[in-house]
Amino acid sequence: MPPAATDLYAAALQSAGTADAPAPEPWSVRDFDGRTYSLAGALERWTGDADEVDRRFLARARGTVLDVGCGPGRLAAELTRRGVHALGVDISPTALKLARRSGATVIRRSVFEPVVAEGLWGTTLLADGNIGIGGNPTALLRRCRVIVAPGGLVLVETEGPGAGQRTTRLRLERAGEVSSWFDWAHVGCDAIERIATGAGLALVDSWEDGGRWFAALRRPPVPGAA
Repeated sequence: MPPAATDLYAAALQSAGTADAPAPEPWSVRDFDGRTYSLAGALERWTGDADEVDRRFLARARGTVLDVGCGPGRLAAELTRRGVHALGVDISPTALKLARRSGATVIRRSVFEPVVAEGLWGTTLLADGNIGIGGNPTALLRRCRVIVAPGGLVLVETEGPGAGQRTTRLRLERAGEVSSWFDWAHVGCDAIERIATGAGLALVDSWEDGGRWFAALRRPPVPGAA
């Protein structure tokens, strides 16, 4: 039986964070249709500090922030440095260890499990393609709708125009190592409004920045609330 994806994800994060490692073999993702995608640039971004695009993305957050699939914690750590109350959730112990080293406050938790202060968060983040978690973006956004307060935001990073919506299975690979398959979804900026509407959220903005695509979704406020 191949190792769990979380095990190879941990190895990938550790290799990316080792500057003196001798030319490690590159990591990639393969989907069920046979397409492969290099993870080299993504791993470098995930394990680094927030860049200017990240900072502009985070500037749109309002109130307290829950970072779903926080990974090594660069976004939660950046928010903490700004004095924002932020919490990251992830299922990888290795990612959480790296996140704590960066100064982020994080817990080991799936987004589909109960989280502290459900229904009270000002903003939920789904960055770095995390809209694909679980392979059902409508179900994921419905869950985020429960997590944020009425009138709260769900800030999402999507793929670019033409990507639409596609559900698949992925596995991690590197030089003879392969993980087990896991469910994932690809969501483009052209599909996010339809998916959000199905989850009870309203698209309030979408934008491109530095070759990355984002959307801001809002949970409807309580009628009559101030």
